[in-house]
Formats: sequence, structure tokens, C-alpha cells
Amino acid sequence: MKPVYILVHEDVVLSSAAAPLDIFTRTNDILQAAGRPPAFDVALVARQSDLIALELPAFFQCRLTPEAVPPKSAGHQQALILVPAFSGDWQHVREKNHAVIEWLGRHYSAGTEIASLCVGSYFLAEAGLLDGRPCTSHWRAIEDMRRRFPKVDFQPDAVVTDQNGIYSGGGAFSSLNLVLYLVEKFCGHDIGVQVAKNFSIHRDHINQAHFSVFRGLNQHGDRVILDAQAFIEAHYAEDISVERVAGHVNMSKRNFIRRFKQAVQTTPLEYIQRVKIEAAKKALEQGRRSIQALTYDVGYSDSKTFRSVFKRVTGVTPQDYRTKYGGI
Repeated sequence: MKPVYILVHEDVVLSSAAAPLDIFTRTNDILQAAGRPPAFDVALVARQSDLIALELPAFFQCRLTPEAVPPKSAGHQQALILVPAFSGDWQHVREKNHAVIEWLGRHYSAGTEIASLCVGSYFLAEAGLLDGRPCTSHWRAIEDMRRRFPKVDFQPDAVVTDQNGIYSGGGAFSSLNLVLYLVEKFCGHDIGVQVAKNFSIHRDHINQAHFSVFRGLNQHGDRVILDAQAFIEAHYAEDISVERVAGHVNMSKRNFIRRFKQAVQTTPLEYIQRVKIEAAKKALEQGRRSIQALTYDVGYSDSKTFRSVFKRVTGVTPQDYRTKYGGI
């Protein structure tokens, strides 16, 4: 299981800490009901192991302190620290959590992934974890954060950002889309859909891009191939060919296929097909457009080929997929 530590303190926003706890726990229930092992080992972390009294008439029972969770490398089971939103003045909150901010920095240096919800991004920015990286937050906080942290690439229109193990989510309840994004990233698309249905979260707000499912294939660092992937994702609705993509990056088809497979661990043709099918899946989940129309929307000229590729990639027909996952 992936260890998930939710940071709690007296200024934390109740829903920003409780909702992720509920979502991760429910995800484990859904996985176990499907005969699969739970994915997340969730715990609360606070400056002191005790009852944490909030400004509201509510408490969190925390049994772990930062000292009890030291940074360590754990490979594929690397931990995730989730930093919820806070209420009140940042300067006041920062002074009380100076040691926690340093703890976050040490954890990231050791390989721990760090995620912020809403204005929890202040913690990450103060720790220097957002320098040169994209970040979103509550729209009301963006200007103040820009003044305080000029090295951060703020993206106020984004709902989710994800780069090199640093995640951020948008303001207020929109930040729950980041939690759902993490569920899908670590548990798979189908589980993400089921969890979204369970909590009535509209998945079309997860990310501006259709293709978050492919982020793991974009971490290779080959800029030429990244350009090719971006070109495919921008033109998936067309009858795009491997030759056309190779021409876009000024490479011969043979050298392009070899270099693409080395970087992405799949062929360009397979990647094109997966991008098209991913777009079709999201359309099937979110709308009632006919399957014949979707065939053309994602760049196929005949429905027989589309249905064949869809079933090969997903294991089910487009109609069966809509029946199971549609209506979110």
C-alpha cells in the first residue's frame, strides 16, 4: 500500500482534511469489493500526537508527529504527503509550522511526493518545492502568493498540476479533483471512475487536458519525443499517421519509431490509438453523443475499426463501457 500522510493542525480547514481521508478510505473499500488489495495506508500527522482542536467544534485524533515519519526512500511504495487548506493569516500559520515546512522539504529531497489542496500550496511554496514549477491554488490567494513566491509558475485557471512528484489542486471544493486525480493515477482509470460516481465528483474538471492517464509516459526527458506526444494529443481528432508525426519533429519514420519506443516504451501507432481511445472513453462517460459520431470525433473513418481498437485497448465494447461508466 502507498502510505498517505494528511497534515493536520489547529488552523486546517475541516473539509480539506476530512474529505481526502474519506475518499482514500472509500477507494480502498471499492478495491477490496472488487477482490483487489487496498491501495492507500492513510494516517494523520500533526505537530503533536494528540487531539487537534479546530476553530470549529471538531477534533482530529492524530497519533503521528513529523518526528515519527522521517524521510526515507521506498521505491514504488514511496509515501505521499497531503497538505490541506488552512484558514487565517499565512504569516501566523507559517510561524507555528516552521518545523513542519522544513520536514516537507526533507521528505521531498528523499523522494516523497507532496500534494497541496487549495491554499495548502503556501506550505509547499515556503519550502521552496514550487520554485520553477506549475502550481494552482484558490483564486483569491494567487496575487498574494505571486508577491511572496515570485519563482513559482502560478496557473490560476488550472484545477490540477502535476510535475515531478509535486501536485497542487485548485480552490475550495474544486481541490477534491486532485484527490480523485491521485486515485486514478495510482489505482487506474476504472477505479477513478467508480470513486467519482460514489462521491458525485464531475470528472470533466479533473484537468484541462484529456490525457492525464499518460503522464507516466511523459517523464522520459526527451524533448523531441515530448513534442511528438504533444502533437499527437493536439491532433488526435484527425486521421493522424506516424509519418505525419515524424515529419513534425523532422525525423525519418524509422528513426522516429525507434526513438519514440525507447523513450515511451510503446510504439507511436499504439500511442496514437491509446490517445484516441482515451478521448473516446471520457466522451462516453460524460455525454450521450452517439457512438457513430464519436467514431469521427476521435479521428476514425469507420466504426468497425474504432470498435475493434476500443475493445482491444479497454477489454469492452464502447456501448458496454458507456453502460458501466457513463452518467458522471
